[in-house]
Amino acid sequence: MPPKDFQKTLLEAIQEGLSSLGDSPKQAILFHLENTFKIKLEEIPTKPAQFQKALETLFGPGAPYLEQLILEKLYNKLDLNFNGHRTEQTDFSNNIENLKQRILMGDA
Repeated sequence: MPPKDFQKTLLEAIQEGLSSLGDSPKQAILFHLENTFKIKLEEIPTKPAQFQKALETLFGPGAPYLEQLILEKLYNKLDLNFNGHRTEQTDFSNNIENLKQRILMGDA
């Protein structure tokens, strides 16, 4: 899978994960990401750690739930089994980077 395709798939998963909160909350989150954290939606695939920190700031202890939801949607889009990748030792951005490497190297 080309890197651009992975980024597009990741963006779709992020949008679907945020949409699960409702359209108005999704728009509010995207607004705060861009205006407060200076992260545009299309930049998230290249800035997963910054996105993770923004979610943690916005949602506090609720952030891991949203992160897991996004990861689950991403794994489903890539036809991968997500259950085997749940681990508290790997945070959201590391999980994204590890998955990206696996996909780009064809190990998924």
